[in-house]
Amino acid sequence: MKIMPTSETPHLPAGAVVVVPFPYSDRLAEKRRPAVIVSGGAVAEAGYVWIAMITSARNTRIAGDVRIDDTASAGLGVASVVRPLKLACIEPARILRRVGTLPDDTAAQVYATIRSLVGAA
Repeated sequence: MKIMPTSETPHLPAGAVVVVPFPYSDRLAEKRRPAVIVSGGAVAEAGYVWIAMITSARNTRIAGDVRIDDTASAGLGVASVVRPLKLACIEPARILRRVGTLPDDTAAQVYATIRSLVGAA
């Protein structure tokens, strides 16, 4: 059985920084904020996008946060971190706009952190 995409929004690559209504983890609400796409083609083919939260570097750091040194390339106006502990699965139509791209070294750190957090069988 082939899974059909739920949206006709074009596929954005992993590492793209986007603005989305990101869901809170502790309540039924969401906040418009930047996030980085961490999924690839297989997830896009299924009609979804996996994203990791981006938050201000002023916020209290938590284990696994990855600092974004090149905020200009990422399209961010303030010092920020990717928070790989906070992932969400959304439909591509929920992406409001693309603002930038994470530098390759920062993206590699994010993916490595996510891999380290995923349990192995």
